[in-house]
Amino acid sequence: MKENASNENDRKKMLLMGLDKGGKSSIVLCLKGIRNIASFNLLNPTIRINRENFRSYGSELNIWDFGGQEQFRNDYIINFNKYVLGTDKIIFVIDIQDTERYSLALNYLMEIVKKIQEQKINLDFSIFCHKYDPDIEMTNKNFDESKVDTFIEEIKHKMPTNFQYEILKTSIYTVFQKTNIH
Repeated sequence: MKENASNENDRKKMLLMGLDKGGKSSIVLCLKGIRNIASFNLLNPTIRINRENFRSYGSELNIWDFGGQEQFRNDYIINFNKYVLGTDKIIFVIDIQDTERYSLALNYLMEIVKKIQEQKINLDFSIFCHKYDPDIEMTNKNFDESKVDTFIEEIKHKMPTNFQYEILKTSIYTVFQKTNIH
C-alpha cells in the first residue's frame, strides 16, 4: 500500500466503488469477519457513502463504501479529489453475473482511472470481478465463462499501460476468496 498516506496508527483508507448491487457492502462484512450468511440478506442498498472503521488483516481500516446508484456516481467523479484524499487503496467492484451492465461498469471504471491519472494519485488499485461464486454454473444457468473472460480482456485492453492495478476473481462464499488473474 501507499507510503505515508495515513500511517497514523497503521490506519488504511480504502474506497470501495462500483455500480449498485455489485456486492461492495458484502465485501465490507467479510472484511469485518462476519460469517453469518443471514447478515448478507439483511443488507440494504448503500445511500451515498457508508464509512466504517475496524481492525482487520493487521491494520486499522477506514472503509468508504460508495453507493453505486446513478444519481451518486456523477458527484463522486466531480468531487473525486475530496473523496480520494488520504486514500491508500481503491477497490472497484464489478458484478460479473450482471452481464447486461458490463459496459456501464467499464465506463465508470475508466472515469475513475482517468481521475487518478489526472491528479497523479499514488495508491493501490484493484478490480474485483465479484460474485464469482463456487457453484456459479449451477445457480446461474445463463452464466457464460467465456463472456467473463472476454470482458476481463476488454478491461485489460482499455486500462492505460502505465497504470498499476490487479484484477481478482472474488466471492463472499468460502469466507471471501480472491484469485489473482492479472
